[in-house]
Amino acid sequence: MTEIWPVVHAERQSLAQDLEHLALPQWATPSLCPGWDVHDVLAHLVDDASTTRLSFLCRLAAAGFDFDRCNARGIARERRADPRATLAAFRAVSGRTTSAPAPPATRLVEAFVHGEDIRRPLGLQRAYPPAPVVEALRHQLRTSVRIGGGKERAQEVRVVATDAGLASGTGPEVRGPAVALLLAVSGRAVGPGELTGPGAAALRR
Repeated sequence: MTEIWPVVHAERQSLAQDLEHLALPQWATPSLCPGWDVHDVLAHLVDDASTTRLSFLCRLAAAGFDFDRCNARGIARERRADPRATLAAFRAVSGRTTSAPAPPATRLVEAFVHGEDIRRPLGLQRAYPPAPVVEALRHQLRTSVRIGGGKERAQEVRVVATDAGLASGTGPEVRGPAVALLLAVSGRAVGPGELTGPGAAALRR
């Protein structure tokens, strides 16, 4: 975690800066998360950064151990009437080092995937640090979809990051930037042509 937290903090600060001058109508832009708009994703990130191991277990139990319900309640709790107030709350928690009881790499997954959930629909771009993105991708490739990973989505293809030192799996090859592969493995749509190779269509599905 001593290596991961500085990356997470930098990503939170960068995202806050990107959203600083967003026009109010833009906050209602649908994100890459089905059913969530940009404001919802930011509220989720506030909730995520504020969560401790104990609070997560208590909230999950209160939600009947339903992760989707737990997330929905977290968004409702942290989403302010004015999205600029939600952004201020995000800034206030951006330096925290608390987390749900999950592997450390999940903090990287949250930072990169949710960052793109927000940025891509808004037409914003960021050059992410390659090594932490690869670490997040490795985590998703070995973690079941059932607990937030993407192992099953990529189990029949060979994933090759064209901008980083990663090649994983067997089967038809799918090539692309590590961030695009991370999004696809995490169940997000990617742009046309970002993924290539005979396994690309299978991974996109």
